[in-house]
Amino acid sequence: MACPTIRQRMGAGGQGRCWHFEPCSSQYIGALGTKVICDNIPGLVNQQRHLCQTYPDIMQSVGDGAKEWIRECQHQFRHHRWNCSTLDRDHTVFGRVMLRSSREAAFVYAISSAGVVYAITRACSQGELKSCSCDPHKRGRFKDERGEFDWGGCSDNINYGIKFAKDFVDAKEKMVKDARALMNLHNNRCGRMAVKRFMKLECKCHGVSGSCTLRTCWLAMSDFRKTGDYLRKKYNGAIQVTMNQDGTGFTVANKNFRKPTKTDLVYFENSPDYCVMDKSAGSLGTAGRVCNKVSRGTDGCEVMCCGRGYDTTRKTRVTKCECKFHWCCAVRCKECEDTVDVHTCKAPKRAEWLDQT
Repeated sequence: MACPTIRQRMGAGGQGRCWHFEPCSSQYIGALGTKVICDNIPGLVNQQRHLCQTYPDIMQSVGDGAKEWIRECQHQFRHHRWNCSTLDRDHTVFGRVMLRSSREAAFVYAISSAGVVYAITRACSQGELKSCSCDPHKRGRFKDERGEFDWGGCSDNINYGIKFAKDFVDAKEKMVKDARALMNLHNNRCGRMAVKRFMKLECKCHGVSGSCTLRTCWLAMSDFRKTGDYLRKKYNGAIQVTMNQDGTGFTVANKNFRKPTKTDLVYFENSPDYCVMDKSAGSLGTAGRVCNKVSRGTDGCEVMCCGRGYDTTRKTRVTKCECKFHWCCAVRCKECEDTVDVHTCKAPKRAEWLDQT
């Protein structure tokens, strides 16, 4: 079966989590049958398989959400030693780095859960799903600090997206009663609620000359970048925890730190050293990574290259230049060549560091 390629990645204990769905036409799904497709997805628990069979159209949205959150993860960490790199040959997307209960794993669980919520909610509003549409509760008159308004338009059905994401994403974690599953469930919730945090009220004014004596408003999700930026800050302030004595919650690993709230990311283990390649820890190392010679931040050569130094090569690039607007309506540019220095991190001197196992 070529089409129903749906792989689950990164779940409880690091086994499976992100879902990648190859697009199938409705005719293909109808001919093959959703049961056959869903039964061929490895790693699904019974509840996930049931949801897959009942809502095959939503599974496509889950796949769209996976692409979106992976792009966002890579954007947020593009200037860091761990840059959210995916591994084409590894079914877990990020490799063994997800086996460790680190702050990177915490971020991935949160951003992936957020991506599922975002994609499902968007699909509801766009009329792509049979089981949901616009938020049915946003009807009638309401009042905010600017006065009264009428609910209208299509409010994003965020609560439906959150509920389905919770039922589907959390199902596997709830099958396992261990510390990692509890950590995953906590970070999943952080991601889901982060999307809701940035819901915004959008309005259209009515009245003489746009006087806005009457308003029609709806609730809409903000761009997913806001969720990514927010969770990136939560990653910076993630709290290291241990399990409490009865195994139902967390205790801070360092008593000098504050207790985590429902919006804080939590993790158990310190991150691996991402400076050098270490297959056992899932670290790809930073050898060959492009760095910024003049920056003192995480993208700077000193930090990115872990003090190993960097190589410089001269490269010629072609860019658009001397662009002019011509009436009407075209912009014509010349192609200019310039030479730039590209700095890349040196590899460790000790050969055995290049391929630790």
